[in-house]
Amino acid sequence: MSSSPNSLSSSGLSPRDEKPGGPPAAAAPLISYRGVNKSFGDKEVLQGIDLDVYAGETLVILGRSGSGKTVMTSMLVGLTRPDRGSVKVAGKELTELESDKDWQELRLKTGYLFQGSALYDSMSVGENVAFPMVQHTRWSEEEIARRVHEKLAQVGLAETEGMEPAELSGGMQRRAALARSLALDPQIIIYDEPTAGLDPITGDEIGRLIRRLQETLKVTSIVVSHDLRLTEMVADRLTLMYKGQMVFLGTFEEFRKSSHPEVRRFLHEDQEENQNDPAKI
Repeated sequence: MSSSPNSLSSSGLSPRDEKPGGPPAAAAPLISYRGVNKSFGDKEVLQGIDLDVYAGETLVILGRSGSGKTVMTSMLVGLTRPDRGSVKVAGKELTELESDKDWQELRLKTGYLFQGSALYDSMSVGENVAFPMVQHTRWSEEEIARRVHEKLAQVGLAETEGMEPAELSGGMQRRAALARSLALDPQIIIYDEPTAGLDPITGDEIGRLIRRLQETLKVTSIVVSHDLRLTEMVADRLTLMYKGQMVFLGTFEEFRKSSHPEVRRFLHEDQEENQNDPAKI
């Protein structure tokens, strides 16, 4: 049996032994932002971000549209570069990486679930999941087929290899995209608005899947969202972004009790939205 290109023994990344629920006192962070600033033109999107993410935990980056959430996570795969500051993963300084070759090792260890799934319409579900394996490994067709079946089964889509993306519901498409994100056995998974556009029941299914994968695979997960319901389900810790700054960092229970005015506004607006939407009651 072929081993994963991202095996823990070769990568230097390792899951925490204890159950996630907050950073261990003496552990070094797996992901670290220090003094990170980013602007697009005259708009300052991130201002002095300091954040640690620990191996094995699920951290939710919560906030309104335009608050800088996705900009933060895109820095972890080289889609965006900070103007100032430091971003490290497993001790590697990402601001020093220049070429695609420099980024390749880290990108292969990181699964990225794009908002809207981003499946290839011209490929079957199985071919979508196989795509990273074909591009980045020398596994045999038989090994790839076995792994495609395994990844689809992990997300509850066994026996869908031959289906087209258009034949899947929105929730199933999100699951198929997640199976593709798992293709190379990543140690970090980034979820960009994983419940956007889904009804509450399907959103809850995605939330339970995120939590189950984190617990069974021991991956480190960063979830970008504005969905409080999802946040409560999956977050070991969360940070609230507001106008490019982190205004809260802690557990969901601490978030609910926080007196910060932006936290109170965020909670109040979510409550009003739920009251006005019969599907969420």
